[in-house]
Amino acid sequence: MDSLIKLVQDELVEKKDLPVFGAGDTITVYYEIREGNKTRTQFFKGVVIQRRGSGATETFTIRKISSDIAVERIFPVNMPTIQKIEVNKRGKVRRSRIFYFRELRGKKARIKERRIKKD
Repeated sequence: MDSLIKLVQDELVEKKDLPVFGAGDTITVYYEIREGNKTRTQFFKGVVIQRRGSGATETFTIRKISSDIAVERIFPVNMPTIQKIEVNKRGKVRRSRIFYFRELRGKKARIKERRIKKD
């Protein structure tokens, strides 16, 4: 049964060319918004808290602070309105789901940047 579901998902769901990112990374997601018959591009920039699921049902959660109010948004990876994803900073974290990040404030809420090896 699982192989049949996987086969259908592979056939019907279009694959997007997304960069590699994970928990702790700061990313910007550009997505399309339809208002009536007009469309515009909006972006959401924040820290990735988690990636969950696999295949067509994979999602990722982004958290940002805007005027002292925390906003979290869950994006499906295969959402058709996502135009592009930019990785702004790679974060150095030890967990794949950083829910402890929600309680941190001020300087404690900073995530160290991961060093990338240059060949």
